[in-house]
Amino acid sequence: MIDDSDELLFSEEDETEEQSGGHSSDAWKIMIVDDEQSVHDVTVMVLRKFQFQGRPLEFLHAHSGAQANQMMREHPDTALMLLDVVMEEDDAGLKVAKHVREELKNHFVRIVLRTGQPGQAPEERVIETYDINDYKEKTELTTKKLFTTIYAALRSYRDIITIDRSRAGLERIIDSSANMFRAHSMDMFVSGLMMQILSILGFDDNSFYSRASGFVAGCGQGGDTTQPSRIVVGTGAYEGAVDRPVEAVVDERARKYIRQALQEKSSIYFENGCVIYFHNHANTQGLVYLTGCHTLDPTEKRLLDLFCANISIAYDNVTLNEEIEETQKEIIYTLGTVAEFRSNETGAHVVRVAKYTELLARLIGLDDNESTLIKLASPMHDIGKIAIPDSILLKPSRLTDEEYEFMKKHTEIGYDMLKHSRRPILQAAATIAWEHQEKWDGSGYPRGLKGKEIHLYGRLTAIADVFDALDSSRYYKEAWAMERIVDYFKDQRGRHFDPDLTDIFLANIGKFQEIRNQYKDEDFNDRTILNLT
Repeated sequence: MIDDSDELLFSEEDETEEQSGGHSSDAWKIMIVDDEQSVHDVTVMVLRKFQFQGRPLEFLHAHSGAQANQMMREHPDTALMLLDVVMEEDDAGLKVAKHVREELKNHFVRIVLRTGQPGQAPEERVIETYDINDYKEKTELTTKKLFTTIYAALRSYRDIITIDRSRAGLERIIDSSANMFRAHSMDMFVSGLMMQILSILGFDDNSFYSRASGFVAGCGQGGDTTQPSRIVVGTGAYEGAVDRPVEAVVDERARKYIRQALQEKSSIYFENGCVIYFHNHANTQGLVYLTGCHTLDPTEKRLLDLFCANISIAYDNVTLNEEIEETQKEIIYTLGTVAEFRSNETGAHVVRVAKYTELLARLIGLDDNESTLIKLASPMHDIGKIAIPDSILLKPSRLTDEEYEFMKKHTEIGYDMLKHSRRPILQAAATIAWEHQEKWDGSGYPRGLKGKEIHLYGRLTAIADVFDALDSSRYYKEAWAMERIVDYFKDQRGRHFDPDLTDIFLANIGKFQEIRNQYKDEDFNDRTILNLT
């Protein structure tokens, strides 16, 4: 395959790059950096049939240090650089090595320094000063030694990439562990596991993971098990295919194996790869497509089966956790509507108040978690009205002073109902129920709190509750015109309402009107509350 003589024989032909290496996504990239064309030619000639782990070489050619720096930026996945020292400058190669390591931060490429003038760059000083991996004088680099050098460099590069891939996979697993029971974090978790599997079993980078039925529409829904899902995580050639249909990305050979795995609901092993199938009790189906491996032995197949079994269990836990969360949200919203229905309000009122408080919370800069918490808790603001007698709650005429004082107790009743819970949503709801009737100037109830003594959640809900009450028609009144509502809030700024919150509310009142138009009383139905969660 390769001339075994101890001398490098220069080619009599001007071989092209295509004739002597080709360009393949599976090839090892070798960059030859030398200002002598003959060095490029003879290196390509000697190595043109070279393969490592069944993968050929792809040659990249640079004839100066500046060109080498540019090519390294364009090809950061270069495995080996055969680097001349003296080119346009006496130390051009040394500058390239320093640039690659310090500026490009590429510590993966193996750099073999080749020099015809060792006096210009003494080996001991160069090895000590520069992050290179080998030093060869051109006169000593015979065919056999070049062959050996390439093998050693590619082995080293392969192992470093494997370690880095394993590290990256472990980082994804660790990053996702804190929020394991959320679908997005589960995708990160599975991505990390997949990278670990690639490293352990020696697969190449061209792999992907897809799932369906309950998480991503497609694979195996409605009894159709022949239509694959979308790609959730991709590596190598599939890294840019995330969220694309599997059928649109893979070739016909891969489609055949994927369809077979879906139809048989089992993993399929084929030459140089496999399709791992998994499903769980929540009817979530998924595929892991792996390529570029040796023939798997029974132990390695069991490892892959264990990998997919763990994915299935993890997704079962995610589904159960999401079901619990959604059930809790539905119960909270349903309880919130009970008081409104008793007082002849509509269920859409609590939905709008929830949306208003969430919007206002985001406008003042609260993060997603806290804004969502307020949205979920604010529908419980009038839960204490459950304990108010119908004779007072539904009285069509003006309440007496005694009746009004009794009505005001709904704030304390609501707080007493909710305060014992340790759940963040119900703790927030207890605070809102207790303080949403307090006023900035201290004239509110039940405790006459003033200014920022009133919890932020209570101040936010007060604006949302009053705005919706004024903007809605009831049996005892018509909805106010928007101009009148704006005038009212301006008048009550610093009296009833937090002045800073009022300014933000009025500056964005159009956004609140959009919510009002989206959740009209006449359009409210049993699904409105559930969809809001």
